[in-house]
Amino acid sequence: MTTRNLWAATIPALWLSATICACVGAAASRPRAAHPSAPVTGNDLPGLVRAYRESGSAARRGAIERYAAAHPAEAPLAALALGVAAYEQRDWPGAVAWLRKAEPKLAPIADYSATYRAAARLEMGDAAAAVIGELAPVHAAVPTPVSGKAWLVEARARKAADPAAAVRLLRDHYAELPQPDGDITLADCYQAANELASAVEFYQRTYDQYLSGEAAERAAAALVTLRDAMGAAFPQPLPQQLLRRADRLLEARRYRDAEDAYRSLEAAAPGLEREQAEVRAAAIPFFRGDAGTADDALRALHPSQPEAEAERLYDMVECARRLHNDDDMMAEVKTLGQFHGGSRWRLKALVAAGNRYLVDNRAEEYVPLYRAAAEEFPTAPDTALYHWKVAFYEYLHEKSDAGALLREQVSRYPGQSNAASAVYFLGRQAEAEHDLSSARAYYEWLAAERSNYYYGMLARGCLARAEVGNAKPSQAAQQFLRSAGLAAPQPLPAEPTAATALRIRRSRLLRSAGLADLADGELRFGARTDGQPALLGLELAEAAPVPFQAVHVLKTIVPEHLSLAIDQAPRKFWELLFPLPYRGDLEAAAARHGLDPFLVAGLIRQESEFNPAARSGAPAYGLTQVLPATGRRFARKEGIPRFTPAVLLQPAANLRIGTSIIRSMLDQTNGSIEQTLAAYNAGPNRVAEWLTWANYREPAEFVESIPFTETRDYVQAVMRNADMYRRLYGK
Repeated sequence: MTTRNLWAATIPALWLSATICACVGAAASRPRAAHPSAPVTGNDLPGLVRAYRESGSAARRGAIERYAAAHPAEAPLAALALGVAAYEQRDWPGAVAWLRKAEPKLAPIADYSATYRAAARLEMGDAAAAVIGELAPVHAAVPTPVSGKAWLVEARARKAADPAAAVRLLRDHYAELPQPDGDITLADCYQAANELASAVEFYQRTYDQYLSGEAAERAAAALVTLRDAMGAAFPQPLPQQLLRRADRLLEARRYRDAEDAYRSLEAAAPGLEREQAEVRAAAIPFFRGDAGTADDALRALHPSQPEAEAERLYDMVECARRLHNDDDMMAEVKTLGQFHGGSRWRLKALVAAGNRYLVDNRAEEYVPLYRAAAEEFPTAPDTALYHWKVAFYEYLHEKSDAGALLREQVSRYPGQSNAASAVYFLGRQAEAEHDLSSARAYYEWLAAERSNYYYGMLARGCLARAEVGNAKPSQAAQQFLRSAGLAAPQPLPAEPTAATALRIRRSRLLRSAGLADLADGELRFGARTDGQPALLGLELAEAAPVPFQAVHVLKTIVPEHLSLAIDQAPRKFWELLFPLPYRGDLEAAAARHGLDPFLVAGLIRQESEFNPAARSGAPAYGLTQVLPATGRRFARKEGIPRFTPAVLLQPAANLRIGTSIIRSMLDQTNGSIEQTLAAYNAGPNRVAEWLTWANYREPAEFVESIPFTETRDYVQAVMRNADMYRRLYGK
C-alpha cells in the first residue's frame, strides 16, 4: 500500500475510533463533524462557540445552551466550551459549574477541564487542598499543553501556606513551565518564602528577557519594591544582565532606550561588558542612518579587551561600507586579520566587505574576501555560501579550477542547499566537455532526489533532451554522488505513532467543542515533543480556516517539505502547501493576458501565500502585492473604475491588475520569465545592470548571479512553485 493510501486508511479512522465515540457518543459520527477541515457555520457548535467567545453576549450563550439541549451527545463539548469561555470572562463560579458538567464524558481531555476548573477555584479563594485536588487528572496524564499551567496553579495554591514547597514544585518542573509566567510565579514564591535574593534573580531574568507586557511590568515593579526593602543587601544586576537587556532593546529598534541602557554600564567595574557597552552605544547612530557620527564615536574609543576591540573594528567596517569609503573599510578588515584572525568579527567583516563589492560586480575584490572567509572559518554556519560564491564565479568565467571547486562544494557541504546548485552546474560543465554520461548521472540525481527544487526542475528539462537522456549514466559520477553523503528525502510516515494519534484525537475533541486555539496548541505541542511533526502539521493545516494559514503552518512545522518527492506524501499535503483558491478568476486573468496560470499561481504563493488581505511595509497590497501607484495606472488599462488601494484587496481585481503588470514586464524583457521575476522583486533598472555583468549562456547563470539573496531566492522559488502547480493541477 502506498503512503497516500495508508494515510487515507489511517488518519480519518482516528475520528471514528471507539475511544472518541465513547466520549461524545453520536457526535463523532455526525457528518458535519467527520473531519476537522469541514466548514464551520454559525449553526453548529464550533461556530456558536466562536461567536460567543468573541462577544460574550448572553444571547449567544443561550444559543449554545439550546444547541446542547437539542444535541445531547454534544452537551459535554458545549459544557467544556462554556466553562472555558466563563473563565476567560472571569466568571469563576460559572467556569467551575460548567466544567464539572463536561469532565465525566470527556476523559481523553480531562486535563483541560481540570486545569481551568482549578485555576477558577484558585481565583475564587478556595482552599489550597481543594484546588490541588482538582489537578489530579492533569498530573496523571502524559505531558500536555496545560501541564505547565497546572504546576503554576498548584504552586500559587501552595504559596500562602508553604511557599518553600511551592518553590520546590516549580524548580522540579521548571522545564515544563510556560514563560514568562513561570519565572514570575517562581519569583513570587521565593519572595513569599523570604528568599529575597532568589526572588530578585528571577524578577531580573524576566525584566531582562521581556521588554513589554504584563510580566515585564510586574517584574519591574517588584524589583523597585525589593530594592527599597533590601537596601544594601539588594543584589545588583550583573553587567552581563544589563548588557543583555540593552541588546534586546537594540534588537527591538528602541535606540534611545538601548543607548541609555548601554550608558548605564559606564558605572560598572572595568571589564569586557563595560567596553562592549561603550562600543555598542557609539554604534547606535549607524542604526539611525548616521554612519558618519557612529564612525567618529567609534574612532574615539580604545578598548583594552580584544573582543571589544574586534567588535569596534567590525563596526567601523560597516560604517565605512555605508559611507562608500572602500579604503577605510579594507584597512579595518586588514587590521582584524592581523590582530584578531580567529574572531567572529573578522568573519563578519570579510563577508560585509565581500557583499559590498558583490553588488557592484567587482570580482577582483569580492572573490578573495569570500575565499578567505571559507578557508579561515571552515566550520562557520554559512561557510558553504562563501565557498559557493567562489565556485560559481570560477564556473561562470570558465576558470581551470571550476570543476574541482564544484565537486568540493558537493563533498564538503552535502547538507547545504548549494550542493544541488553545484550538481546542476557539474552537469552543465560535463555537457560542455561532451561528457554526456556524467551529465546524465548528475541530472538524474537532481531529478530523483531534489525534484521539487529549482535545479531539479531544470535537470528534468535537460534529461528530456535526447542526447542526454539516451546517454549511459557515468558510474564514476554516480559513485561520487553516493560517496558525498548527500541526504536522501524521507517520506512522510505511513502511520501515526500512538503519541501522534493521541494528539490528533485530543485536538479533534477540542476543535469539535469550538476551542480551535486549544486544538491547535495541542498539535503544536505534540510536534515539539512526542509526536510526528509532519503528520501533526498536516492535521493542523487541514483545520486551518483559510488556505494561506495552511501554507504557513506546513512551511513552519515541516520546513523540509520540498525535499520530499510528490509520491512521498499524500496529495492533500501538496494541495495544502500549494493551494489554488480563486482559480476561476486567476485562470481568466491569466488567459486575458496570455500568461501561464501556473506561473501566476507560483508568483502569488511567493508574494502573499494567497492571502487576499496581505499588505507589506512598502506598502504593497493583495494577492500579487501591487503598489497603489502602480495599481492605479494598470487599473485604468483594465477598465477598473474608481480605483483606491482597497480595490487591490479584492481578489478578482487584484488578479486582473497583477496579470496586466506581469504581461507588461514580460514584454519588456522579450518574454524572459527569469528576468521578469527578478524585475518584479528588485526593479527593472537593477536587472538591466545585472544583465551586463556576464555573457550568460542560460537563464540559470543569470539567476545564480543575482547579488541580492532575496531576489535570487525569489526567482528560483516562483519558478519552482510554478512547476509544482503544473505537476499538481495540470493535465
